[in-house]
Amino acid sequence: MISEINDVLNNLIWGNILIYLLPALGLFFTISSRFVQFRYFFKMFNVLRDTAHDKEGHISSFQALMLSVAGRVGGGNIAGVAVAITLGGPGAIFWMWVIGLIGMSTSFFECSLAQLYKEKDGEDSCVYRGGPAYYVTKALGLRWVGIIISVLLLFTFGFAFNAAQSFIIASSFEASFDIPIWLSSTFLTIIFGVAIFGGVKRIARFSEVIVPVMAIGYLLIAVVVIGLNIEQIPGLISTIVSEAFTPSTAISGGIGAVILQGAKRGMFSNEAGLGSAPNVAAVAYVAHPVQQGIVQSFSVFIDTIILCSCTAFIILLSGVYTPGADGIQGVLLTQNALIEHVGPFGGYFVTIALLLFGFSSMLYNYYLAENSLNFFSKGNITLFNVFRVACIALITWGAFQDLASIFSFADLTMGLLAVINMLVIAFLYKPVLQLIKGYDRQLKEGKKPVLRYNDYTEFNIDKDTWKEIVDNINDDKMKSKS
Repeated sequence: MISEINDVLNNLIWGNILIYLLPALGLFFTISSRFVQFRYFFKMFNVLRDTAHDKEGHISSFQALMLSVAGRVGGGNIAGVAVAITLGGPGAIFWMWVIGLIGMSTSFFECSLAQLYKEKDGEDSCVYRGGPAYYVTKALGLRWVGIIISVLLLFTFGFAFNAAQSFIIASSFEASFDIPIWLSSTFLTIIFGVAIFGGVKRIARFSEVIVPVMAIGYLLIAVVVIGLNIEQIPGLISTIVSEAFTPSTAISGGIGAVILQGAKRGMFSNEAGLGSAPNVAAVAYVAHPVQQGIVQSFSVFIDTIILCSCTAFIILLSGVYTPGADGIQGVLLTQNALIEHVGPFGGYFVTIALLLFGFSSMLYNYYLAENSLNFFSKGNITLFNVFRVACIALITWGAFQDLASIFSFADLTMGLLAVINMLVIAFLYKPVLQLIKGYDRQLKEGKKPVLRYNDYTEFNIDKDTWKEIVDNINDDKMKSKS
C-alpha cells in the first residue's frame, strides 16, 4: 500500500505538476530576462578566466562549475537517456534539448539568487554558504520553509541517492569485472571518506580533477562513434526532429509520450529548478552574482545538450535500438550500443564512466546534505564529523542493498523540493532582473561588474559579506595596476 501511495504521489508531482511548472516558469524566466541564457552564453569563458581565486583560499567559479557538473552529470546521462529513447523514441531527445535550453534560464535565476543571499561560513572563513533554504529565509522571512527544504535535501541527496549510487557502482563492477562487492565498496568508501573529511574545498578539488576527465572521456568516445558513422548524422538529426512531432506508431502514447519522456529525462538529468545546484553555486568567490548564474547556466548546457546527446547518438547510431521493442533499456541499452560500435571495450568503458559519474555525484550529494546541516547548526564541526561517519557507513551498507523503494521515495521528496523551490524563485524573480540590469549597465560603462551591494539592501542581503568581497576585489585591482 505504501508503495502504491508513493507511486500515485510521484505521478502526481512529476507527471501532473512539475512537467508543466518547470517548463512554464523556465519560459517565463527566459522571456522576462530577454533570453539571458543565450545573451550571456559566451561571457561564461571570460567569467571563468577572471574569477580564479584559489590562491586566496577561496573556491573559484571553475571549481563551483565542476562541482555542479559533478551533480548534474550522473547515471541519468547514461541510463536515463536510454529509458527516454526506449519509451519515447528518438523524438524524446528533441524535447530533452528544449527542456535543457529553457532550464538554463531557471538555473541562472536560482543560482544568482543563491549568490546574492549567501553568507560567510564563519568570521574568519573563506567558505560561503547559501541555497534555497537561505534565500527563502532571508528574502521572504519563511524560516519554516527553509527547514522543510533542508530536511528534503538531507534525506534525498545525503542518504537515499548516495546509498543507491554505491549499490549501482558496486553491482556494475561485479557484473563487468567480477570484482566482489565488498572489495569495490571498500575502495569507494575510503576514497569518499578522504574527500569529505577535507570539507568543501577538498570536495571541490576532487571534482576539479574527476569531472573534466569523465566529461572529456565520454565526449571523446561519442566523437569516435560519430566519426565512424558520420554519413548517418544528417539523417539522424532529421529523424529526431520529425519524430518529435510525428512519432512512429511503434511508440505507445503518441506525441504525448514523446514529450513527456524527453521532458522528464531532461528535468531529472540537469536538475535545473530542483533546488540542489544553488547550494553549490553559493560557494563560489565572484564579484557579482550574475557571474555564477552564467556559469551554472552553462552547467545545464554541458549536461543536457552535450553529454546527454552523446548517449543519444551512441544508441541511435547502433542497431541495438528497435522502436517499440520490450526489454532492453537503461544502462544495458547504452552498454550494448557502445559494444556494437567499438567492441568489448565499450562495455568496460560504460562501467568506468558509471564509476566516475556516480562517485562525483556522491561528493556533490554529500555537500548538499552538509549545507543543509549547516542551516540548522552553523559551523558545528562535531555535528559535521558525526554526519560524515554516518555517510561513510551508509555507503558501505548501501553497496549490498537494492534500494529501489528508497530511491523511488527519494524521487518523491526531490519532486516536493522542486515544487517549493520553483514557487520561491517565482516570488523572487525581481531581484534577479535587477541584478541583470545592474550587470548590463556596468558592462555598457566599460567596467568589470562588481555587485553594488548598497543597491540591494531592500532585499535583506548579507551586506557585510558582499562589502568584504568587493573591497578585496578592488584592492586586488589597485595592486595589479601598481
